[in-house]
Amino acid sequence: MNKSGVKIANIKAMRNQNIESKEDVLVVEEPLEIRLRYGPALDRNEIKLAITMRTPGNDFELVRGFLFSEGIIHSAIDILSIKYCINTKETEENNIIKVELAETVNLNEQQFKRNFYMTSSCGVCGKSSIESVMENCDLKITHQKTFNLNQILELPEKLRSEQISFKHTGGLHASALFDEEGKIVLLREDVGRHNALDKVIGALLDENLSEYGLILSGRISFELMQKAAIAGIQLVCAIGAPSSLAVDMAKQFNMTLIGFLKSDKLNIYSGEERLKL
Repeated sequence: MNKSGVKIANIKAMRNQNIESKEDVLVVEEPLEIRLRYGPALDRNEIKLAITMRTPGNDFELVRGFLFSEGIIHSAIDILSIKYCINTKETEENNIIKVELAETVNLNEQQFKRNFYMTSSCGVCGKSSIESVMENCDLKITHQKTFNLNQILELPEKLRSEQISFKHTGGLHASALFDEEGKIVLLREDVGRHNALDKVIGALLDENLSEYGLILSGRISFELMQKAAIAGIQLVCAIGAPSSLAVDMAKQFNMTLIGFLKSDKLNIYSGEERLKL
């Protein structure tokens, strides 16, 4: 098991019609199993909730953010403890996390029969319907905070400069929060774009994230918008394109959505009232 987010590979590289041996830096992708213990103190139940393919690092943040964005917990106090399982196989070392939930957390076991499975590319698979996902987003963001468009245009370069692992591997997604002055206040990277956002949410679980904007290094999917909405984030911008469902959700929940963000241009899909020159 590789405990870091990168590993070295010996490769053959072609340069100017010549083939040479060299070392390359690869992103580590490993499974992380999430187990939950819940129920009354004298009658605890345990389930295997999810498996995600992730880049090791900030794993507890990832789990907290995932549980929150899926509506399983509502604040940090819903978690009594979170730790890696011990007495595991060598290949499972630091790849299984057990979460003890507070007795006050009510879980519907039927909710978990879909058997969460997440990949690094698509996030959680097997949601029964779009409507069932929307149920987790029963809030509508009303807090109006304005952001300067000129400062938003500077974010792609700021994001690249702080993506340390990406510089060496070219294979990691990033999610970052920025303040109204355009300063990046927290950044997380992962091979999965949904994991990177869960790490951000998990790191600041009980803070008011409506004070910040969110920038994503890739495209904007519906699930990323769902996670941002549940966290109370009102402005989402990305280097890549949004999906049609992401735009629909931004409009439904009164969020500002920006795509195709570059240093000299951007597209505003919803919520332009939060933006100023």
